Amino acid sequence: MGIAVVTGGGRGIGAAIATRLERDGHRVHRLDQLPGEGVITCDVTDPAAVERVASRIAADGPVEILVNNAGHWRFGPLEDVSPADFRAVIDVNLMGTFHCTQAFGRSMIAAGRGSIVNIVSIAAYRANPMVGAYSPSKAAVLALTEQTALEWGPRGIRCNAVGPGLVPTPGTGAVYDDPRVREVRAGAVPLRRLGTPDDVAEVVAFFASDRAGYVNGQVVYVDGGLSKGLMTLLPRPADVPGPKLADRDGGAS
Repeated sequence: MGIAVVTGGGRGIGAAIATRLERDGHRVHRLDQLPGEGVITCDVTDPAAVERVASRIAADGPVEILVNNAGHWRFGPLEDVSPADFRAVIDVNLMGTFHCTQAFGRSMIAAGRGSIVNIVSIAAYRANPMVGAYSPSKAAVLALTEQTALEWGPRGIRCNAVGPGLVPTPGTGAVYDDPRVREVRAGAVPLRRLGTPDDVAEVVAFFASDRAGYVNGQVVYVDGGLSKGLMTLLPRPADVPGPKLADRDGGAS
């Protein structure tokens, strides 16, 4: 197996993805802004820093898999979001993905093969209010995924995206530390549970593998059906099949 790079690989979903790819036999380089054991410290918003890391890793051989997982968000109503906060999210989520795709993609182009997996979000499909630039940034990454697939597909490089749903991680503790919030959110998912980082990692591993050798420019939402479940959230009268008002009051759905 070849070399894989996972950004934001020091914890949460990124760490689960890195571990899953290692189980498949890949030599995984975990990039993260925060230092940690087995982590290469790298700020993906800094193109020069990304280029330095890419050159260092290239000395070990061509990169065959790139997972752009590093992400950032800032809570707040749109009318109060400062230009600096809006830009900070765009810089990590969109520009960081672009910098890494360009830097690590060069070795893929030279080798004539490779797989890029961009981690987006259901927010790329359904806007998430009160999170500033997060939804616009993830929608932009989805567009970048498609552009990369079209431009680099003829060169043997596939690019796909994975969109996690409601997945508690160390970075989302502010949302999921409340047990009641966890219960209500899980009840809104058709599968009636929250996701795990391993749920996301399994789909990434598929996209990264030769099993997905003819899959290019696609997105899979790993969300338990949440992004398709609007009508399951609307209560109906007692004599009509479907969710009931009592279910909503009890937090069961």
